Amino acid sequence: MSYESARSRYASLGIDTETVLTKLATVPISIHCWQGDDVGGFEHAESAPGGGLAVTGNHPGKARSPDELRADAAKAMSLIPAKHRFNLHALYAETGGKKVDRDQIAPEHFSRWCDWAKSLGIGLDFNPSYFAHPLAASGFTLTHRDSAVRNFWIQHGKQTRTIAKFFATALGTPCVNNVWIPDGFKDTPADRKSPRDVLERSLDELFAEKIDENLVLDAVEGKLFGIGSESCVIGSHEFYLGYAITRKKLVCLDAGHYHPTESMADKISSVMRFLPEILLHVSRGVRWDSDHVVTLDDALLSIARELVAYDYLPRTHVGLDYFDASINRIAAWAIGVRNMQKALLIAMLEPTRELIALEAAGDFTARLLMQEELKAMPWGDVWREFCSRHDVPADAGALLKEVRQYEKDVQLKR
Repeated sequence: MSYESARSRYASLGIDTETVLTKLATVPISIHCWQGDDVGGFEHAESAPGGGLAVTGNHPGKARSPDELRADAAKAMSLIPAKHRFNLHALYAETGGKKVDRDQIAPEHFSRWCDWAKSLGIGLDFNPSYFAHPLAASGFTLTHRDSAVRNFWIQHGKQTRTIAKFFATALGTPCVNNVWIPDGFKDTPADRKSPRDVLERSLDELFAEKIDENLVLDAVEGKLFGIGSESCVIGSHEFYLGYAITRKKLVCLDAGHYHPTESMADKISSVMRFLPEILLHVSRGVRWDSDHVVTLDDALLSIARELVAYDYLPRTHVGLDYFDASINRIAAWAIGVRNMQKALLIAMLEPTRELIALEAAGDFTARLLMQEELKAMPWGDVWREFCSRHDVPADAGALLKEVRQYEKDVQLKR
């Protein structure tokens, strides 16, 4: 009854909720593996994560093995409506106890991940891991002054593209392979240009092999600053935007990688003019790139509205990127993904064309009034219907009950 009432109210605005529910179910979100084990991975690297990564909290139940992480991720996905994707980092390789350095990782070290994804009917995305390694201890990888170190990391990037191609071929869906490096200076550098010259050459060598874009989508991800690179990040947003445009790559926009006063939503329509597709890493920074669980805040709603208003969703690869060990990790996954979906739902339920028409006519009064009135519309009833149709908990109480039961039966026994 609540849904039918909501359906009628939205129909009065010219919105067909049935069409919206169908459309929302087609938007896959790439769920990041690193929330489940605090960016630990399974290669037993000698050094701490570092490179701008800081996971805080000690909630019990962290995944200790690939099998535990897969089980936890599957549980989280059972609490999220519709089908999604899973996003792996290279340090989640399974080498059977053998030491395989990152310049030697290969598809066979990820075959169990691929089999798992196939069993769930989902796609995989991938990332080279330019951190948590002795050769990254200096804070420099693809821009390292030592060519031997630099070539090690270039080869690592090449190997991840091979693995991404393996995923795409096996699973029948393109794999996004996203390059992020921590390289930068803690204090004011004397030379910003030379490291960027080196980075350009390194990336060109890394991407030298032509791989079918129907299989692998290469992306590059910039950043404002990180721990240990507060004064200069070599791979800045401007550098990577220029590189993506000239080399026909995806640029990754990460919500935590800009100044707190910048809006990622404001960048989307600009970048989309010059690139056919983009990658989003949706996160929530609290005063810095601290990667908090995504909440249904104004920043998230602005991103969703931008994607929906101009039909950018078919050209956008939406992924999440946060890690919080202060709460149950499965709940963190479910809360974040569901909030991303809620934001998209709210945007799809808005009469965007009418709002744009009012703005074009200069009637900012009516535009503001309608925007405010929309906040009181019963989108929650439509969300509950969406969850019901996908057989997942709709309300917080039911979701928490599932999480607590799994925590008791599985996580607390670890």
